[in-house]
Amino acid sequence: MDEQNKLLREIDVFIIGSGPAGLTAGIYAARANLDVVVFEDMVSGGQIRQTYTVENYPGHLSIDGNDLADKMLEQAKGLGAKIEEYDSIISIKITDIDKVIETYKYIYKPKVVIIATGAEPKKLPVEEEEKYAGRGIHYCAVCDGGFYRNKSIAVVGGGNTALEEAIYLSRFGNVKIIRRKDYFNGERVNLNEVNRNPNIEIIWNSDVKKVCGEDFVEYVVLEDTVTKKNRKISIDGIFVAIGVTPKTEIFRDFVNVNESGYIIANEATMETNIKGVYAAGDVREKLFRQITTAVSDGTIAALMAEKYIQGLKKA
Repeated sequence: MDEQNKLLREIDVFIIGSGPAGLTAGIYAARANLDVVVFEDMVSGGQIRQTYTVENYPGHLSIDGNDLADKMLEQAKGLGAKIEEYDSIISIKITDIDKVIETYKYIYKPKVVIIATGAEPKKLPVEEEEKYAGRGIHYCAVCDGGFYRNKSIAVVGGGNTALEEAIYLSRFGNVKIIRRKDYFNGERVNLNEVNRNPNIEIIWNSDVKKVCGEDFVEYVVLEDTVTKKNRKISIDGIFVAIGVTPKTEIFRDFVNVNESGYIIANEATMETNIKGVYAAGDVREKLFRQITTAVSDGTIAALMAEKYIQGLKKA
């Protein structure tokens, strides 16, 4: 699209990302009567849409991840936040003085930018990942688990996400959790449920070294991390849960990030090294990454944005 033909939108707050942090920021910014856009390159809602059941969000003993995302989205819309989905950022310039974001549809000139882009799953580190992505290698059990009814399923990982994915997938077929160490890092409640589940088997001290098959995954080669011996196991689908990578690539020329790529922001204010630019949720450097901490970050970022904009008006 020709830049000269794009509509220029001068707004108060531009929120990049629509997970719990971004939507909460949108709710608070809209309540403050600010002109706010919540921007998303895919469907709004963030990673909680990939969570079958949320049981640690206050006010809900248990709620489907999609339902929780929909409630947040509708609340933000109802308060006046503008939700822009399925657009992509072409270029960005964010400094203390100027903030310009060009997307395929518009050119935005906001007073404040809130970065809430979250993180994306790390890829399975094998040469065949690209070949079998979506053809036996997956990163979301809720999204793709239904394809594997009465099939043999592997989950790779050792944290809460891996345990939760295995529990969910066990309703479709037999699950093997492939764990490169001899312990899990997950919560006791998830560990207990896995240990009680007759459809889940744990393969300890093992790494996936190779994925094989014709058009789809048929088996994997595992290496024992202790003995270094290899063996094959038949698998129809592999669900990968080995951590996440922050989605910060387009911001790294402007905001400070740590060695892992997470944005460094003030713990009390969420402000980055750039005035009027804040980071919220899983994208920032922090100790805990939960829905509740993301919501907290989004709240603080929006309240600080309002304060910053009020300061601009007085200047």
